[in-house]
Order: sequence, then structure tokens, then C-alpha cells
Amino acid sequence: MKLAATSLFTTINLFGLFIFTWPLFLNTESLGLASLNQATWLAALFGTLCLVIITLQINAKLLDSKIVAIVAVLVALISALRLLGAGAVGIEPMWFLIILAARALGSQVGFIIALLAILVSSLITGGIGPWLPFQALAAGWIAAGVAIIPKNLSQRIERVALMAYGIFAALFFGTLMDLQLWPWLLGSDTQLSYIPGAGVAENFGRFLTFHFATALSWDIPRAIITASLIFMTAKPVLTALKRAKYRLDSVSDWRVTNELGPVEKVA
Repeated sequence: MKLAATSLFTTINLFGLFIFTWPLFLNTESLGLASLNQATWLAALFGTLCLVIITLQINAKLLDSKIVAIVAVLVALISALRLLGAGAVGIEPMWFLIILAARALGSQVGFIIALLAILVSSLITGGIGPWLPFQALAAGWIAAGVAIIPKNLSQRIERVALMAYGIFAALFFGTLMDLQLWPWLLGSDTQLSYIPGAGVAENFGRFLTFHFATALSWDIPRAIITASLIFMTAKPVLTALKRAKYRLDSVSDWRVTNELGPVEKVA
């Protein structure tokens, strides 16, 4: 059962990667899609289905009563942080808390927190469109990716590792967002446009030129802010989250023990 669940999670995320990268190698005209807008909305639909499947799978395994409260509070805080940077060039302070939450609570819980925070904040601001499932998936991947950082690190090394990961995450998010934006933003009549049926190398070269011409003013401030906030808050935030999780685990274990006690006596 665990192997099947892991396989499903991996498969859905690989499919999610496909809906980000399709402009590099997919000939939309050969699929009967007359316009790039049709392809974009179709990819957004598939992205939404991916989010639903992943959320249901993780919720069924992880989000019991002892963790729901923490998740709800963190989703609210991250959503509020996202509102602080709404409309500002690269000022997105939410990423540091997504990364620290995933570090303290686990990558899969972090995935759910990031995903829900993007959805909730988008509902509040009205930022709903074909880009939304892409943003949510990318945020979830950033949270899940924290698992690559070894666990048994000193506080100083852990903070440096999280800062480095925060810089990578900021650049990675910008790249993914440009990749899903690129086909329909430029259309098909510029020197940097996506060309249906062109080789991967040609489309990839066009995308890189577009990305580096437009993204640095967003990605660099995002990376600096994320790394700086992690540097300032990693120790107290991680300590608070781990303590809260430990206390909730202790209360849960105490309840289970007290519920089993009378049953064992009767038996």
C-alpha cells in the first residue's frame, strides 16, 4: 500500500513537470490545438487535477487532528505574508516560512501547507487564472524539496543550508513561472516566441533568452529576501514549530493511552 501511494505521488508529480515543460517539445498544432490559449487552459486543467489528487492522497495519510491546527495557522500566516508583497517586484516574504515549515513538520506536510497557502491567498486577492495550479504545484515542490537537506546538522550549518536552498527555491520558482507564462505571453510572432514543432534545443534557447531578459528583476530580490529572512528567523521559528509539534504528539499519545486503558482492563 505504501509503495502504491509513493508511486502515485511520484507519477502525478512527473505529470505535473510535463505540464510545465510541454512548450519545449510538444507540437500543439499536431494535436489539433489551433491557439496557444487552448493549450494553456488544457495544461491548467490537468494541473488542477494533479493538485486535487495529490491533496487527497496526502490528506488521507497525514492530516490528522494533531496537525490540522498547525497547518491552518501556517496557511493563514503565509497567505498574509504573500499579501504583503502583492504587486511588488520580487518582494515575496512568504517563501522563508514555507521552507522553515517544511523543515520542521516534514516535506509532505510542507507540500500541503504551501499548496493551500497559494490557493487561499489567490482567493483573497482575486489572483485566479490559468497560472494558479502552476503556482501551487511549484510552491509544493519547493516545500517538498527541503527533504534533500540532511537532518542531523548543527544549527549554524542548518541555517546556512536553508539559506542556500532559499536562494535556489527563489530562482527555481521564477524559472517555472516563466516557463508556463512564456508561450501565451509572447504569442507566436516574436523572435523569442514558442514555435510549435521546433526542436527542443531551439525552443529551450528562446525560453532562456526570454527568461534572463525578464526575470532577474524579480528573481534576485526574491532570493535576497528569502535568504535574509531565513538567516534572521530560522532558529526561533524552527524551535517554535518543532516544540508545537512535539507537544501535540505528546497530547495525542496521552489520549490514545487513556482510551486504551479501560479497554485493556475489561479484556
